[in-house]
Amino acid sequence: MNQQNAILRAAQAIADADTLLITAGAGMGVDSGLPDFRGKQGFWRAHPSYAAEGLTFQDLANPQWFFNEPRRAWGFYGSRYHSYGNTQPHAGFKLLKSWLDSKPNPGFVYTSNVDGHFQKAGFAEESIYECHGSIHYLQCCMPCNQRIWPIKTLQLTVDSHSMIAQGSLPFCPDCGGFARPNILMFDDAFWLEHRARQQQKRYLDWRLRAVHQQVVIIELGVGSAIGPIRWVGENFPGTLLRINPSESKAPKGSISLAMSALAALTAIERILSAGHGPQDLEL
Repeated sequence: MNQQNAILRAAQAIADADTLLITAGAGMGVDSGLPDFRGKQGFWRAHPSYAAEGLTFQDLANPQWFFNEPRRAWGFYGSRYHSYGNTQPHAGFKLLKSWLDSKPNPGFVYTSNVDGHFQKAGFAEESIYECHGSIHYLQCCMPCNQRIWPIKTLQLTVDSHSMIAQGSLPFCPDCGGFARPNILMFDDAFWLEHRARQQQKRYLDWRLRAVHQQVVIIELGVGSAIGPIRWVGENFPGTLLRINPSESKAPKGSISLAMSALAALTAIERILSAGHGPQDLEL
């Protein structure tokens, strides 16, 4: 199937759907200007100081830094927090929300992204499952208890050369120790997962209702390294639309678009807005 026919088929499926499941990985944010960090070379190009020390994304996304070098830990996560906060979600988010809002039944978002951009784009908090947590929430590093709290202000800056945090680091209001983002890190025995588990429960409740509906799963920028999210789309009873510029291969019966998220969503919207309903879309 050529690309144009795949776009037409995607538009037809979305037009016919009763509801949508949106699954998203790091590639979803690339069109917003966020880095994908594809491999250590991509990460090092974005952060030369880490390259000089031979530190990879996986090395730095480890809770041990909060115990051993908290200013380095918050240099890494503080720079990400500021980057996410200063970046606006691209226009594709708005298109997805308009499609989801047009359906007779509520949809859901299932994402590994911790940037909070779906909420920023106006998606309902109760319809989002952030399976790796969120950079907008904190917890105690130890943790001394089960408290998770939202970041109100982050009183630190990050030296762009050394990537070391300057200023006041977040602390736990209960024990006075350092706080960390409520994000699942590598080799992480300290992540408090109950916020994500509450989101997961809402997703599973939604899924029980959605399996009796005509569902389209729109997967955006999910690489093969994030296997669990790919598995969700591939095993959900519905039509899978996989959008990925470099890893678009999908199971038989799926729709694949080797395009960026924004380019694919814009192309689909062009078809949808040209018709007056599903019956107007001809393959």
